[in-house]
Amino acid sequence: MLLERVYDDDLAQASYLIGCQARGEAVVVDPRRDIGEYLDLARRHGMRIVAVTETHIHADYLSGTRELAAATGATAYVSGEGGEDWQYGFDAERLMDGDTVTVGNITVRARHTPGHTPEHLSFLITDGAFSDRPGYLLSGDFVFAGDIGRPDLLDEAAGGEDTRFEGARHLFAGLRDTFLALPDHVQVLPGHGAGSACGKALGALPATTVGYERLNAWWGPYLRDGDEKGFVDELLDGQPDAHAYFARMKRQNREGPEILGPPAPLPELANAAIGRALEEDRIVFVDTRPHTEVHRGTVAGALNVPGPAKAASFGAWAHDPETETRPLVLLAPDGGTAGEVRDHLLRVGIDRVAGYTTGLEGLPTTVPAVIAPAHLEDYGAALVLDVRNRAEHAAGHIPGSTQISAGRVLWHLDELPDDGPVVTYCQAGARNSVAASALRRAGYDVVELDGSYTGWTAWKQERDARP
Repeated sequence: MLLERVYDDDLAQASYLIGCQARGEAVVVDPRRDIGEYLDLARRHGMRIVAVTETHIHADYLSGTRELAAATGATAYVSGEGGEDWQYGFDAERLMDGDTVTVGNITVRARHTPGHTPEHLSFLITDGAFSDRPGYLLSGDFVFAGDIGRPDLLDEAAGGEDTRFEGARHLFAGLRDTFLALPDHVQVLPGHGAGSACGKALGALPATTVGYERLNAWWGPYLRDGDEKGFVDELLDGQPDAHAYFARMKRQNREGPEILGPPAPLPELANAAIGRALEEDRIVFVDTRPHTEVHRGTVAGALNVPGPAKAASFGAWAHDPETETRPLVLLAPDGGTAGEVRDHLLRVGIDRVAGYTTGLEGLPTTVPAVIAPAHLEDYGAALVLDVRNRAEHAAGHIPGSTQISAGRVLWHLDELPDDGPVVTYCQAGARNSVAASALRRAGYDVVELDGSYTGWTAWKQERDARP
């Protein structure tokens, strides 16, 4: 058996290619939408992708199940569990608890493990050429290394009301009746790693085992004591902010993401044509440089989406393709980098990228407004806005500041003042630049705090140390 983990550091998301080497057939679980890496893997190992499936209706990225099935002719499988309200809206084979998919000597058995979502499946993998018992669990967002999937996203991102409590109880039952019923040696391959917003304490390890989690996970004592209430209380306490774009991902993944087909190379556009399009308000300019370079000058009205490494995350915070239909034009050092940024944006359903340019020559530029920490107290801001997450704000913040995380602020404009400057900050500046650029494009007078919270705390310590 061949088992390859494909990990996206941008969204802290893992997908898996599992292949039978005897038959040259493979199944892919939880693919992302830019499918080139799966096609390359299969080609490199001389395999044909015959099945594609996913653990649940994802909230943090746009699924590539339909895209990969269309490109390869593979059969698509999705969950049929969860009740009428959680059925997929596109054609695919439905899997119920206990159903199997066979790929050569490999058996993939679906187990219904609700809680993170009602329809969630985990997959037990048996390598029939080696054993007649499962040796691996692809746990999706059910069990992570050191944590479990959060049950509150339906409330936070899908318009649910108090579904978190039922979800938490389902997770308790799933751990007790399904997960802990497995032998300790079974390897657990989760759908996310550290940095994902799908849990609050995810470990960075790519894999764990049932036995290791049984002994060491925070939830272990609650299961050993049968303490469901204590488990629910701890699980729901301190979950991170859910990014606002999660609601869009839920809707699109349930309905079925649009199939794009093979991507064409992005064209390099002439700056004269870009300038005319900007003047006529026909495009959205996206500066993919780090915020330190953007602060030396960028296109007026540009979004700052540093990339390609975090372009999916930042892009989904700063741009809503449901309300903004104008195509994007990227500032990137070369065509290869622009293509990488485009691939990352596809992962969060930002599909309309018209092309790229490598420089700002001849374009209307501006220098984003910045304020030094020493001048903040006397500045007279209408609002000081902390765009970090709730836990960071609770751990320490500028007195009087309001917290709305960078992944939510564009969807909470009603909480911002109608007039006057808004001073924004994050921890070190990158997230702040993304959020500030989105707010400026939305028409707000935004001034970024130089050095953000790190700069402010350093200035305060220096000031307080003066005799």
